[in-house]
Amino acid sequence: MIILDTLLIGGIKFVLSKIAVAVDAQLNDDTVLREELLAAQMRLELGEITDKEFAAIEADLLARLREIRERQRGSTPAAGEVRITGIEVRFDDGSGDAEDPAAER
Repeated sequence: MIILDTLLIGGIKFVLSKIAVAVDAQLNDDTVLREELLAAQMRLELGEITDKEFAAIEADLLARLREIRERQRGSTPAAGEVRITGIEVRFDDGSGDAEDPAAER
């Protein structure tokens, strides 16, 4: 019974990890968005949509493309994420003549 439970849990874990990898790849693939933008430009040139409709579609697609690029670069932390960009450390040697930190700058 324990072996079956372990195999079942291991199998489910394997499947879920494969799904997570596929979803991550899909979220970071900008090919579909570029094709949608090209299709919108074609529809505009053919007169199927107005300039205003195209501008709305273009703004949405470009915003999504920017999000993908930022995720790929890792330049902006996700909501609730904290990124440390630097640390400042001062040591007091106990002599009592610690320098004023503002004077060092």
